Amino acid sequence: MAKSCDKEKNRRDCNCTYEPCSRKGICCECIAYHRRAGELPACFFPPEVERTYDRSIACFVRLHGGKRS
Repeated sequence: MAKSCDKEKNRRDCNCTYEPCSRKGICCECIAYHRRAGELPACFFPPEVERTYDRSIACFVRLHGGKRS
């Protein structure tokens, strides 16, 4: 059984600055939307990068590509 989505908690934790977004707090819809667009959601980016609205995978790789854990 799937766990229900805590939309209010998700909204509080969401760092997306795009205000008219209808998907805030509904992570599964946000991820599906950005996946279809070849992007990643805002939560994958630090605030200063998120504000540029460059949610591309290329941007993510530039930020994290050379890092190894």
